[in-house]
Amino acid sequence: MNTHYFSASKRLGLALAACAALASCQSALPTFMSQTPVAVGKKAPLTESEKQGWRYADLVRDSLPGLSARTAWAQSEKLSAPDEVVVGVLDSGIDLKHPALASVLWVNTDEIPDNGVDDDQNGFIDDIHGYNFLGDSYNERVEVTRIAALGLGDDSLIAQAKAEIASERPKALQDKERYSSILTAVQEADQAFKAASGKTTYTEQDLDDFGSDQIMLVPKIQLLKQMISFVGSVDAALTELNGAVKYFGDKADFQLNPDFDGRMVVGDDPYNIEDLGYGNGNPQFQAPDESHGTHVASIVAGVENNLAPGVRGIAPNAKIMSLRAVPNGDEYDKDIALGIRYAVDNGARIVNMSFGKSYSPKAEWVYEAIRYAAAKNVLLIHAAGNEGEDLDDPQHLNFPNDQINNGPEIADNVLRVGALAPSVGPDMVAEFSNIGKINVDVFAPGDEIYAAMPDNQYAYQGGTSMAAPAVAGVAALVWGHYPQLSAGTLKKILMYSGTSVDLTVNHPARQEGAPFNALSRTGKIVNAAQALALAELITQKKFNLKKYEKKHVAKR
Repeated sequence: MNTHYFSASKRLGLALAACAALASCQSALPTFMSQTPVAVGKKAPLTESEKQGWRYADLVRDSLPGLSARTAWAQSEKLSAPDEVVVGVLDSGIDLKHPALASVLWVNTDEIPDNGVDDDQNGFIDDIHGYNFLGDSYNERVEVTRIAALGLGDDSLIAQAKAEIASERPKALQDKERYSSILTAVQEADQAFKAASGKTTYTEQDLDDFGSDQIMLVPKIQLLKQMISFVGSVDAALTELNGAVKYFGDKADFQLNPDFDGRMVVGDDPYNIEDLGYGNGNPQFQAPDESHGTHVASIVAGVENNLAPGVRGIAPNAKIMSLRAVPNGDEYDKDIALGIRYAVDNGARIVNMSFGKSYSPKAEWVYEAIRYAAAKNVLLIHAAGNEGEDLDDPQHLNFPNDQINNGPEIADNVLRVGALAPSVGPDMVAEFSNIGKINVDVFAPGDEIYAAMPDNQYAYQGGTSMAAPAVAGVAALVWGHYPQLSAGTLKKILMYSGTSVDLTVNHPARQEGAPFNALSRTGKIVNAAQALALAELITQKKFNLKKYEKKHVAKR
């Protein structure tokens, strides 16, 4: 481990942030909120244990850009027991039976399960743990395909959409065929070597040591060695190749296919906000690969169990409301708008939104829902997206957003999160993460995140989709102890209390380095311990947010 260099004042400030004693501090600007960034060094390669839990790490103690969650948990235990906070996970289906989630599900106690009656008269039948706005559907087109196929918008937009489909679908078909061919070749080589060697498992050394006079086997062995050099094992290569075939197959066959209509099975008009009553009360995952919602939910509030010792959600006081609204393709504006409203009306204080798209024909429905949530004091956490683009560029829009044309925010309750990788160095910002000095508020761990998967499994996944629920968990933890805070104030706490890092990182949208603090509105990593400390100061009226903003925060 390399030596890390911190000034005495920075060490002191970060240490104070980790204890409740900070509440007695009378300083107008806590040390941990200093505008002078913390300087950090590089981190050695991670052990498997470090890798599984790096999102909990503390930058000073562990040399990893984590949330300082372990420090926050220790701090939380010294406070009064937190209130329960319901977090709506607006996502794909969730494995409601997973041991990480089964005990932390929100329960609608006013509804009788499976009786086909809307017992609580909230407009939704049998919604015990949330609601399924997708019904029996799963595969879906992306929005640009729907625009082209259905003629949504003006002539210019429709022409643009048709041109994009004409360009992108042939590429997807070509990639599908290419990866299918490689997959077939690797499968045949694997079977041939196993048959010739008599081995059911083998290493690169086994391939090197194998002597054969079968000239046809030589290129197969070379292919297998190549796969091992790429990803470590033939099994891993087969897994990745199967994933690539499915990914490009789904793009070609469903997402970019104008003739496919995944909504038909649902039975509603998705472009009529008054067409209600569709879907059902079972937000359980439906397809074998519908894993996204389970992974996201467990990052927020997953319970540690013997399937993955040491792996847990950020907020032990959170309950998960499952809202199935994100298909294998682009979500519909209608489902997102109604999903937000459902969460607000049924007691959620936070809604995690780990999804996004480039076109939004009915964005106004979502804007109205965002304003509704703001009026009801509900915080919305949104993933910034995974295109490696600068969202401040009008050519790279990502919906849902909380402003139009980089203008003023329509409400004060939306927080946008970029993704970090488990590295303190040039690669700290995940190469896929969108960035934006206007449109991304903060960063949080989002690459190589180990969390629950359907059918009692765990796996690593990466994306801003994983960074957003980490922040939602921090928000739930803080709100549990300080329920009197408004959503707008909590958003600012999460933003301003974060950790600044004096570091040049690889800019995801350009082939060059950039200061980390230039890639988001705050230039900070969310820090759970420091958020708790700042919340305490604010509730004790020992810190004035308005004065701080006037002096230190640029106006939008």
